[in-house]
Amino acid sequence: MAQATFVTKGRGFERDMKYIPDRITAHKGCSADPFHPEVHAPTWPVEPDRYRLIAARACPWANRAIIVRKLLGLEDAISMGLCAPTHDDRSWNFGLDPGNVDPVLGYERLQEAYFARIPDYPRGITVPAIVDIPTRSVVTNDFPWITHDMFFEWRDHHSPTAPSLWPDDCREEMDQVMERVFTEVNNGVYRCGFAGSQEAYDEAFHRLWAAMDWLEERLADRRYLLGDAITEADVRLFTTLARFDAVYHGHFKCNRNKLTEMPNLWGYARDLFQTPGFGETIDFEQIKQHYYIVHSEINPSGIVPDGPDVSGWHTPHRRGQK
Repeated sequence: MAQATFVTKGRGFERDMKYIPDRITAHKGCSADPFHPEVHAPTWPVEPDRYRLIAARACPWANRAIIVRKLLGLEDAISMGLCAPTHDDRSWNFGLDPGNVDPVLGYERLQEAYFARIPDYPRGITVPAIVDIPTRSVVTNDFPWITHDMFFEWRDHHSPTAPSLWPDDCREEMDQVMERVFTEVNNGVYRCGFAGSQEAYDEAFHRLWAAMDWLEERLADRRYLLGDAITEADVRLFTTLARFDAVYHGHFKCNRNKLTEMPNLWGYARDLFQTPGFGETIDFEQIKQHYYIVHSEINPSGIVPDGPDVSGWHTPHRRGQK
């Protein structure tokens, strides 16, 4: 099975952040987000039953979209297809479905939806992706905007109990926190794992742990990143924390501490895991299969470890108790 190259010898890891920029909005050409009302990208209309979220439980970026869709109660408005945890250079596949074919799109591989929109699409075939069901072609794979727009643009289809994931009263601080979480933690573990030199790894390692220490201190006197309520910032951090001990600690050499050795972060992660919409989206076996098999450059044996013991995720966290 041919594999992609993730490590460039002698260089640090740089994530390609160029995605298909299209957005799905309630009003053409503009956003309901008061902080970013203008949309500088093609827009598609909000229409229930028209789009399919293609995700993978193994992928942290896709896991965000799975959680947000669940929290907002969008299951009846946006259908979802799940890819198998391992893939090759031809992209994510639907090996979990009967006949290895997505039952709605009729595709064996997500690549087909990309090519239906952009023949010979030259970049990585990534999840999450939103696919237009009538044309079976990808709309966007721009993952930060996918969850943003699920909140702001699909409000008419939210559950009555949907949380306010982007509260106006702390938005400026929230944007700053999310930026640091993304650059230093979400992407920071990849800079460690895919470093192509000792120097690049050392720099990435110290940046990651400076941010982890900042988060440990921040969570000492607040239940969630922005206070007493869950926001998108918590969703974004959680998907990295859920994978930390299972893959990032060993596989990506992020091994100064385990998550379970950081009391505030570990309690916070368990708190979220035990919150409806979070823990049920996590499949530790699929996560381990993805990282340890697909990243053959850093795990050439392809052996998937049996550990760690994940029973601790269900233990009491006692956060939020007065």
